Formats: sequence, C-alpha cells, structure tokens
Amino acid sequence: MWIKDMLDVCGKELRKTVSDVGVLVFFIVVPLLYPLLYAYLYGRETVREVPVVAVDDCRSTTSREFLRKCDATPDLKIVSYCADMEEARNVIHNHKAYGIIQIPRELDKTLADGHQATINLYCDMSGLLYYKAMLSGCTMVSLDMNRDIQMVRLSGMSDREKEVMTMPIENEYVTMFNPANGFQAFLIPAVLILVLQQTLVLGVAMMAGTEHERRRSGELILGDEYSNPITVLGGKALAYLLVYGFTATYVLCVVPWLFNMPQLWQLPTLVAFIVPFLLASIFFAISISFFVKDRESCFLLFVFVSVPLIFMSGISWPTSNMPTFWRFLAQIFPSTHAVNGFARISTAGALLQDVRYESIALWIQTAVYFMTSLFIYERLYRSDKMPGVEFVITMRARMRKELREAGRDIKVIGRKLKSKL
Repeated sequence: MWIKDMLDVCGKELRKTVSDVGVLVFFIVVPLLYPLLYAYLYGRETVREVPVVAVDDCRSTTSREFLRKCDATPDLKIVSYCADMEEARNVIHNHKAYGIIQIPRELDKTLADGHQATINLYCDMSGLLYYKAMLSGCTMVSLDMNRDIQMVRLSGMSDREKEVMTMPIENEYVTMFNPANGFQAFLIPAVLILVLQQTLVLGVAMMAGTEHERRRSGELILGDEYSNPITVLGGKALAYLLVYGFTATYVLCVVPWLFNMPQLWQLPTLVAFIVPFLLASIFFAISISFFVKDRESCFLLFVFVSVPLIFMSGISWPTSNMPTFWRFLAQIFPSTHAVNGFARISTAGALLQDVRYESIALWIQTAVYFMTSLFIYERLYRSDKMPGVEFVITMRARMRKELREAGRDIKVIGRKLKSKL
C-alpha cells in the first residue's frame, strides 16, 4: 500500500514539475544551457598571444634576439616597439597591451663582463592569466638564451660536453591529467556539480514556496490524501531523482564530451558516486525549503551562495589555507565533497575506493538531511491535523478574500466621489 502511495506522490510531483514553468526552467532549461555557456567561455583553456610592448634601450643583436624569441612564443605577441617607457605606459593606459618588456642599455656590457644581466617585465595585474602568460613566455626565452650563452663560453669542448655542462639534469614538464594546462579541465567539473545542486535547490524551493502559499490560502491541507509523511517524502525524492538522473547524465557526460574535456571515469564508479550526491542534494533542498514562504524568496536565499561554494569546495584555493570556520561551513553542502570527488573521477580516472572519503561523507549527508526532512514533514503534518486547524485556515482565507473585496469597493467609491467633486 505504501509503495502505491509513494508512486502516486511521485507521479503527482512529476506532473507539477511539468505544469510549472518556473520549475521547468530550473530543472531543464538552466542545466541544459548553463554548462554549455561555461564550457564555451573556457573552451580556449589558456590565454595565448597576450599583447605586449617592447622598449629596447640596448638595440643590440642580443636584445633583438630576445624580443624576437618572445614574439615567437605562443604566449606573447609584441604589438609595438616604443622609444621609451613613457610611450609604453601610454599604450598600456589605452588598453592596447597588458605588459612591457624593457631591456636596459647595459645588457651587452653586463654579459661581456661575465655578470648577471636583468631584463625588466612590467605586467598589468588586473588579469592574473595575462601575468602568467607573460611570465611564462619570458622565463622560457631567458632559460633558452642562458643555455646558448653558456655554451658559447665553454670553448674547447665538444657539443655533447657543452650540453651536459649547461644542463646536468635534463627536465621534462608534463601536466598530468590536464594536457592543455588550462582552466576548462579543472574548473568546469566544479561548475557542473554546482549547476546540478543549485538548480535542484532552487526548483525544489520554488515548489515548496507554492505549497506554503496554498496552505496559507486554505487550498492545501497536508494529510488529506496521504496520512504517512514518509510516503510523501519518498515520493517527492523519487520524482526529483528521476528528473535529475537524466539531467546529470547530460551535464556530467554529454557536455564534457561535446567540448573534448578529459573523461577518464568508469561508469560503475561514476554512478555509485553521483547517486548519493543527488540524494544528499534532494534532501538538503527539501530541508532548507522549510524556510521558503513563497516562490520568490528562494532567489534571495540561495542564488548568491553559488560563487562562495566554488571557493569553499577547495577546487580554486586549497582548503588547508582556509580559516577553520569556512572549512567547517563547507561541510554542510553536498557540493563540497562532490566537486572534489567528481574532479578526481573524471579527470584522473579515480576509482570508488580512491574517493571513499567523499563518498562516505555524501551518504552521511543523505542520512542527516533525510532525517531533517522527515522531521519537518512530521511537524507540518501535526500542525495541519490539530483540531480546528482546518476551520482556522478556511476562515483566515475567507477573511482575506473579504478584505480584498472591501478594499476594491473603497477604491471604487473614492473614484466616484472624486469624479463628482
């Protein structure tokens, strides 16, 4: 009997979802479009061809070679050669470039004396990615030229001996699990998880706000159709899980495939990890929807926390460097554990035992938020089943209706009096 009631609640909840345009926007439209937007914005992975200006006070063969090699790197593009620093600063102020490479006049003399020379790099720090590209490009060129200068100074040796002397330990730079060393591969998994959680919370909260409005107006009394709150809670959770099963498949599998993002997950591991995340998010959404008294208040409560959740997840800033308060606060949200676990499963091919801490934490959150949701529904059922509650709700709705009608009559009478005067 209870299974039939739960399936009946699930069917009604699905029909409510389809018939409510606002909920459809959060459950279908936003998860469909937002991941595409974010993945497209970060599709280029890294910043290339950053415009810079050059001030060559030395005007020697060495300085020209340094600037030519900088311009040849994929990170930098010299858009102008300025006569002095004042002209270069004007270019920066006009936002035609983001950095200045300044070569001092005594560069050749310093190198000829056997001393260490300095080349100055000035960066516009309003964009850290520009700074990273400029620093990386100039550093690679300086290391390459340093090796050439050392080989010239080592006379009387074979070419192989010079290579060994200039680079005793050969190094190779390998970016594991992020071949492009870019933003998309490490940031988009976190954004995808956040999109699932936030849209689920907003949709469930909007539906809860509608129920609160109907209860206040006397249109809905809990317990009229189903006497067991567990049945209602289970039916609602099943409906949301069915909807977000398809949504999560699209967001976590199809979107990364469309944009050629790393996908090293194994299907059993991914399913076993995402199911507790969806359940924890569903019961979390039901729990906090108790504080939503109308459809619109969910925007004020939940939308603004999306950006802080990215930082608290530890994907963009290590949690070890966060204050203790924020580390503990982050444990409240299912996205904190899901972001770290899904990033390792998706980009590093982690198995379920490799993310067992995050998986256990999500199951614990599922149990805790299920209990809080059940407690809230039990309280609502008891309040609506108290003797006289139905009468009070009906009379309150009737009084509000009569007050609105009286207000309209007063306005009509006032307009008539003004027209006669």
